[in-house]
Amino acid sequence: MRRNPWVGLAVLALPTLLLSLDVSVLYLALPKLSADLHADGTEQLWILDIYSFMLAGFLVTMGALGDRIGRRRLLLVGAAAFGVASVAAAYASTPEMLIAARAALGIAGATLMPSTMALIRNMFPDPKQMGMAIGAWFSCFMGGMTLGPLVGGLLLEHFWWGSAFLLGVPFMLLLLVAGPRLLPEYKPERPEHRIDLPSVALSLAAILPVIYGLKALARDGAHALPLVAIAAGFAFGIVFVRRQRTLPDPLLDLRLFASRVFSTALGIMLLGGVVMAGLSLLASLYLQNVAGLAPLATGVLLIPQNIAMIAGSMVAPALARRLPASVVTALGLAVSGAGLTVVTQVDPHGTALLVVGLVLASVGISFPMALTMNLMMAAAPPEKAGSAASISETSGEFGIAVGIATLGSLGTLVYRTVLDLPPGAPAAARNSLTAAMQYAADVPGLLDAARSAFTTGLNAVGVVGALIFFGLAATAALTLRQRPEPAAAEPEVAAEVPAQIG
Repeated sequence: MRRNPWVGLAVLALPTLLLSLDVSVLYLALPKLSADLHADGTEQLWILDIYSFMLAGFLVTMGALGDRIGRRRLLLVGAAAFGVASVAAAYASTPEMLIAARAALGIAGATLMPSTMALIRNMFPDPKQMGMAIGAWFSCFMGGMTLGPLVGGLLLEHFWWGSAFLLGVPFMLLLLVAGPRLLPEYKPERPEHRIDLPSVALSLAAILPVIYGLKALARDGAHALPLVAIAAGFAFGIVFVRRQRTLPDPLLDLRLFASRVFSTALGIMLLGGVVMAGLSLLASLYLQNVAGLAPLATGVLLIPQNIAMIAGSMVAPALARRLPASVVTALGLAVSGAGLTVVTQVDPHGTALLVVGLVLASVGISFPMALTMNLMMAAAPPEKAGSAASISETSGEFGIAVGIATLGSLGTLVYRTVLDLPPGAPAAARNSLTAAMQYAADVPGLLDAARSAFTTGLNAVGVVGALIFFGLAATAALTLRQRPEPAAAEPEVAAEVPAQIG
């Protein structure tokens, strides 16, 4: 039966919307669920973090698994698991139960995104159509991020906190019903080798400690445990890479990185994620602690950047039909650089200027986010589409963690350096703007000084981000001009054919 790929794309939008909604809703539900489950501070952190730990850790494995057993099959298995885990999370009666359910959600989520992108790669072999499809996919993701706080707020206003998790169940049920009918299956013409379990263990041992260490550094500052965790992760990563080079059918095909287009696109996505994660963190803190806005008002002011990103992700593929992808990518990165330049001029009363900078940075970064994924998928052989997608998603997780850890720390460092404490202010006010606000009522002038110092830290992040984006724009213009050629496929899996799973 011939399937319309655009109808299939609409089906693939379901898990995309779900995952972005799930992420944004949890932050709203955390206060209520913490009070109901009597979760302490450590347990709250694990409730938040365990999902991203498991997601990042299993992306590479699940991408390779989908390449072997079929992308649609893995997508449907992951959808069923996500639905069951969502119900378990919604009705958890202890923090430990919720943490376990969130871990299961992370593993299930790792099956969804690589499978979705790999299916898009196979459903749209024409690069221009693939670019349009990826742009539409990305718009759905950002649409979920935009709607998440609004939908979550309505649910939590009328129902208990578990409703935030049940939100995803209808999406998964619809995917399970429509997927077999509207999505084609793609799997190797001949069976691949089995997944190498030692490689799976090594990939987890490499990724999980690094993600944990980066999050801990961002949250608690530099101390021994996260630094040791990061070092251990890198050590296991070296062992993992060496093992992949010796396997006839590796978990992660390192030949993908031989493509200059693939590697450059991956680097752009990684560094772009670093800058945008750090900027988003400090911008949210600025709006609440410097501008003094309530969380709802802060969320409303952050909506324009999401809308700008949705618009940009739809415009970029259209521009790429008329201009080289390298030009469109470089143009977007330059616009993002201009947005970060605007951020360098924000003062403690510059809320409007900050929103303008965020909108420019967001619309600009949406160009490469839509196009570099297309370039990466086009540069990978069809039978390795799942692995290519998983590498991209893993780099995104790393980009967020690194951005919060490094640029967040940069903002804190500048704050501590430039803060001019008024007489009588305790030294603890140097730790953060939040700490200074606790003493502001008793120390005249402290709040203004702390807000000014925090804004200087935001300006410094703007400077670094602008330099990174302008540098990436030049790199994209020079490196992405070549036509992406798929990496060489292994002889026994060089062809891929549609298949039905009965």
